[in-house]
Amino acid sequence: MRVLRAARELGVQTVAVYSEADRDALHVRYADERFPIGPAPSSESYLHIPNVINAAVQTGAEAIHPGYGFLSENHRFAEVCRIWNLKFIGPPPAAIEHMGDKAAARRTMAQAGVPVIPGSDGVVASVEDARRAAERIGYPLLVKASGGGGGRGIRIVESADQLAESFERAAREAQSSFSNADVYLERFIANPRHIEIQILADEHGHVVTLGERESSLQRRRQKIMEEAPSPALTPELRAAMSEAAVLAARAVDYTSAGTLEFLLDEDGRFYFMEMNTRVQVEHAVTEMVTGIDIVKEQITIAAGEPLSFGQQDVQMSGWSIECRINAEDPEHQFRPSPGTVTKWVPALGPGVRVDEGAYPGYQVQPFYDSLLAKLVVWGRDRQEAVARMRRALYEFQVEGVHTTVGLHRQLMEDPAFVAGELSTHFLADRIAGA
Repeated sequence: MRVLRAARELGVQTVAVYSEADRDALHVRYADERFPIGPAPSSESYLHIPNVINAAVQTGAEAIHPGYGFLSENHRFAEVCRIWNLKFIGPPPAAIEHMGDKAAARRTMAQAGVPVIPGSDGVVASVEDARRAAERIGYPLLVKASGGGGGRGIRIVESADQLAESFERAAREAQSSFSNADVYLERFIANPRHIEIQILADEHGHVVTLGERESSLQRRRQKIMEEAPSPALTPELRAAMSEAAVLAARAVDYTSAGTLEFLLDEDGRFYFMEMNTRVQVEHAVTEMVTGIDIVKEQITIAAGEPLSFGQQDVQMSGWSIECRINAEDPEHQFRPSPGTVTKWVPALGPGVRVDEGAYPGYQVQPFYDSLLAKLVVWGRDRQEAVARMRRALYEFQVEGVHTTVGLHRQLMEDPAFVAGELSTHFLADRIAGA
């Protein structure tokens, strides 16, 4: 829906692809045309590259926007688009491939002068190699999937006697999730914040940053709430992280929208974690504080146009918070909650934005991600943004499925959250199963 709305404002005709399970999805209703691409399992529809390409060819499409899931960071798909003379609305295949390999990306960032967390020199091939690297890095440390994402293929290792089992489990999970068993080691940083810098880069050599987002509120390394700016950053730290983000983008000849993700430790040091080579779920908070439509810029960049603004034009105003409304049950370890939405009353009023994918009667499928909507607010400062989000969550009513609305209401009343005292362990310290 977000992409379709941007395209409509630009006067661009759209085609929605859908699986059999999504026949009645909101995006299918909204698009100018619609095209079925297979059965409910994503491997037979949204991840089936020939079906997606066939839809584009049959409808005469010129470009494909991959959204922020499924094939959005698949360099092979981007390359197939190029072969079929379809513009992939995203970065070049080489940039996706390079930054998708976490170990290779880490090496490239270090060479570019971007701070990286101390760790192994690339992939570790065996338990013996891991032991030697761990002696140099020190404990606690992380075993991380090189081709990973979404919090999978990661194990915390507190001591040497845990290393072998953690190494093997991470490798197995990496192979199962990403068809790539490669792992590397990284020092574990206690109580970090998760800070990310949004960038846009066109095909004419211009790279700009749009400030930072705080994405520390996570469950099992999956984000549930974001805000912009971060309560932790000073102007000096923001400038340093933005400079690092530009260095990172230029190091891989990046174009389109992208995000550099960093860990910020308790002493104010930041380290490169990974790059998301796509538009992110939480891009909305950046749009709210900058007034820049990131998705429209993505589309015009893909059309070969230069950015519509320069770095000097980027001004952050006010504060924005986003709550992800998922069909999950936080009281039962965030168990997915498929079913029929019997009541859907999104929040309205000043400073409120809802990017939704549900409606009354919508069937929440068990096949895909549980995100139903993004509730986003803007305030003149963080205090007003928190108060506005409290009000908006009070108004937001969903029945028929369990959602995270109640959890977000609790968080808005948490004194530590209100004070901006956040870390990636914030939820785990408060909620069982988070």
